[in-house]
Amino acid sequence: MFENFDNKLDGITVAILATHGFEFDELTKPKQALEIAGAKVFIVSPETGSIKGWTNTNWADSVSVDMSLNEAATIDFHALMLPGGVINPDKLRLNIAAIQFVKSFSDTGRPIAAICHGPQILIETGAVRGKKMTSWPSLKTDLLNAGAFWVDEPVVSDRGLITSRKPDDIPAFNKKMIEEFAEGSYHTSGIKRKESEMQNFY
Repeated sequence: MFENFDNKLDGITVAILATHGFEFDELTKPKQALEIAGAKVFIVSPETGSIKGWTNTNWADSVSVDMSLNEAATIDFHALMLPGGVINPDKLRLNIAAIQFVKSFSDTGRPIAAICHGPQILIETGAVRGKKMTSWPSLKTDLLNAGAFWVDEPVVSDRGLITSRKPDDIPAFNKKMIEEFAEGSYHTSGIKRKESEMQNFY
């Protein structure tokens, strides 16, 4: 089901920022691919306990939150992944702490991967300006107005920002995301917390 990524992400720590209403496959499948590639993955959320997913036109299963947004610090992570879903990114883009968290990844050159409606919160950070991107088609005008160059392609990568359009693009999205996360940041400093300290969140 998943391509062999040869432990490309050993030693890499990834945050997945999400809240209620995330598109279930757009969180769980990239998360599994990242873990198979050797990354340590933490679901970060404004909520605590668990968050409920969405699939098609119905609520789906829940996933456990590993770290609250209040506990999370960008310096603890090498990269960020943003799943879509109509409800999830719309809620996050109204959350000042979530916007600041995402913005700090782009400000420090850490790679960000966003799929489907996930780029909505990136618009609030200003990180899309001048970037070639894709997304769910309904975000096209929003991204163009925010200064992005929008294209209709399965996966696009531009200076550490990886985007895809929809669940059907997940295999291409996972492949490019892992390649870019393995390459690392453009100008990031070291990771603050030791691995032993991060284990406390599991």
